[in-house]
Amino acid sequence: MSSAPTSAPQPPRGRGPLARREARLAWQLLAPTLAAVSLVVILPLLAIFWISFKPVTLADLRPPAPVVRESLRGSGDKMRIEYSLRNSSQDQTVSGVVLTDTLPDSLSFNGQPEAPCVADGPAITCDFGDIEGGFRTRVAIPVTGQGDEDALEAAAEGSEPTITGTAPNILTNLNFSLKNFARVFDGSEFWRVLGVTLFYTFFGTAGALVVGLFAALLLDRSFKGQGILRGLYLFPYVAPVIAVAFTWVTLFDPFSGSANALLIRMGVSEGAINFFGERPLALIMVTLFEVWRYFPLSFLFILARMQSIDTDMYEAADMDGASPFQKFRYLSLPQLLGILSVLFLLRFIWTFNKFDDIFLLTGGNAGTRVLTVSVYEQAFDLANIGAGAAVAVVIFLCLTIFSIFFFHVMSREEGL
Repeated sequence: MSSAPTSAPQPPRGRGPLARREARLAWQLLAPTLAAVSLVVILPLLAIFWISFKPVTLADLRPPAPVVRESLRGSGDKMRIEYSLRNSSQDQTVSGVVLTDTLPDSLSFNGQPEAPCVADGPAITCDFGDIEGGFRTRVAIPVTGQGDEDALEAAAEGSEPTITGTAPNILTNLNFSLKNFARVFDGSEFWRVLGVTLFYTFFGTAGALVVGLFAALLLDRSFKGQGILRGLYLFPYVAPVIAVAFTWVTLFDPFSGSANALLIRMGVSEGAINFFGERPLALIMVTLFEVWRYFPLSFLFILARMQSIDTDMYEAADMDGASPFQKFRYLSLPQLLGILSVLFLLRFIWTFNKFDDIFLLTGGNAGTRVLTVSVYEQAFDLANIGAGAAVAVVIFLCLTIFSIFFFHVMSREEGL
């Protein structure tokens, strides 16, 4: 009984020399993109993490250094060059401070300078050693000169003195601290702000998706003026945010707003309502603004997906007597789940990072302070860059946890 010939084992696909050369070429083509992403995204992110562990203020962004100003004073025998020296820091010591300068040809020393300065020909050297934080002093060097005083002054101040010194830089040293995070999580303020952020983000995102889906269902059919109406739907999204925010604030102003005048005239309200100044109404209003402003983005994506669905399914459903709700529930919605999930992820991340809308509407007051507003207040209002970076790190970690949870849930649903 003859046995069937066995074929020689085939080498694994993708392991040959050609495949390796293609892989190297692909990485070489991707190298510029990876470098750009690293410079634009990864390096700033690492910098934020670095700063979040340091008690850095706005004043610390410029490292401590000696600052000198030169001027020519007096005339005749009392003519002198004055060097005003100070330490730019109020608490850090600058070590090894040495000032050097060279007199112009029109000036000469009138005797030997006093300590700590030493003259050597036209050159002068002043060794101040270590200067403490807040240090200030003034050194006068007697000189003589011939010619117009204005010309002498211009010549003296035209030669900039050189000053050197070293000081520790809080941004580059290896001393780290958890004080910024302790300040962020201290008390119940953080958790209240986090709750406001989650409310604003979730309902703003979900509301934009629901309104966008409803608008897409309305315009998913041909009729006269369809293009004009679709263009009008895009207005909230393409209009400048500062313009639409100012319009909303003016419209709902408690003293001169049209909304209050209409409600009072209709008998709905007995007095003016401060829509953006009362709790919890202000948070509801900024969430409604988020829904109104960003539903056109969801509308565009959902409408594009709906128009790509095969119409044969709907014709078959009509023949079987399916109602419009049943067609939406069993035919349209399963086809839209993919784009809805992607839109929810993107809109959640973008809304969680939103700053300009709330800042323009309420400034974070009346219970509308979110984490991004806290970053601004800590970093710029309070000049605490480290605490602001710590809040930014918290935002990053929250979005990372949400993204991991979202993709875990989506992968489990796809597995089912």
